[in-house]
Amino acid sequence: MTIPSGGARPLSLGAVVWLLGLTQNLGYGTLYYSFAILAADMAAEFGWPVAWIYGAFSLALLVGGAVAPLAGRQVDRYGAATVMTWGSVAAAASLALIAIAPNVGVFVIGLIALQAASTYVLYDAAFAHLVQRGGAEARRRILHLTLIAGFASTMFWPLTSALHGWLTWREVTGLFAVANFLVCFPVHAWLRRPSASPGGAGAIAGVPSVATSETPLPPALRRKAFLLVATGFSLGGFLLSGILAQMVPLLSAVGLGTAAVLASTLFGPSQVLIRFINMAAGSGRHPLTVTIIAATLLPVAVGILAVTAPAIAGAVAFALLLGFGSGLTSIVRGTLPLALFGSAGYGAQLGKMASARLVLTAIAPFVLAFLVENAGAVTALAVLAATGALGLVAFLAVLPLRKAAAAIPAAPCTGHPPDKS
Repeated sequence: MTIPSGGARPLSLGAVVWLLGLTQNLGYGTLYYSFAILAADMAAEFGWPVAWIYGAFSLALLVGGAVAPLAGRQVDRYGAATVMTWGSVAAAASLALIAIAPNVGVFVIGLIALQAASTYVLYDAAFAHLVQRGGAEARRRILHLTLIAGFASTMFWPLTSALHGWLTWREVTGLFAVANFLVCFPVHAWLRRPSASPGGAGAIAGVPSVATSETPLPPALRRKAFLLVATGFSLGGFLLSGILAQMVPLLSAVGLGTAAVLASTLFGPSQVLIRFINMAAGSGRHPLTVTIIAATLLPVAVGILAVTAPAIAGAVAFALLLGFGSGLTSIVRGTLPLALFGSAGYGAQLGKMASARLVLTAIAPFVLAFLVENAGAVTALAVLAATGALGLVAFLAVLPLRKAAAAIPAAPCTGHPPDKS
């Protein structure tokens, strides 16, 4: 199949952001958030404990983490839009395989394939496309994208629940497979057209760097900073992955009952609200400052839920603060590496960070499900809060490196990404 990549009229960067926003909402909703709603029926049909289903999901996330560095290198080599186009086909095919799986073995294979495909179509690839297309506008456009794509959970938790009221989990999954093929695949193919942005067509694959508004750290400090940032995102990702994979069941487990769905619907809007606030009041701040704020909000939110459950007010505060932390995290996952390490090899940078992050986040759904079943929801929440606090410590440790960078004489940029050894 040949996918047209050219066209008489180039896409504006604003149009690119809106198109990516559409595919990110659909991608996160169908490839990730829907699992929490369907997992119990999946487990019942295959005769597995729910914790085992989340264990399979964790294994799939782990494979996705192993694939992420390869995906990042392919993004740099071929262009993010091309990678996302074929990733959409793989995602649709994986969902279809899950929907028709005759036994649990095929189901697990489909789940693994799905999470491997997701590394080619979700935020990291989308951010890379904006860096390749947007040049110095990339940081602002990443913020715009996260504003648009912040409603995935708000839409797909209740949407999946509603669909599941009429359809089996297999039929819902099959419907999502069709949506990925008929929406995400052609949109990503369309994004391969030249852009009318400052980055232009020259900012596609093969060009090592584009202009950005931040001064990267000197090479002598990048490796340590990279390890700290990767650790911080990994620990915060463990917290978020554990909760978001099973938000509604978790809130039900702490005694909220039917109010769990209502509380969970606050998560998406709060993500968008904090991004608007950040755009209005925090756009001039260095991404590391925003990262530290986000890393503080996550364990605080979980701690509030642990000590107030089953009070609805505590659950509301938890959903809002978790949404604030998650909303900011989605932004800084794209902007902090760009600010600290530059745009050279940006796809590979995000791929390597995603690999480190997913090693921990892969086990989070299983660990949380196991702790809830065997130690109680409050204990599980305490473990998540402690993990998030350690992530905050890692980001705080980057602050001295930024100060040390000011004392190192500026050197010409070599165009190389952080040390990969």
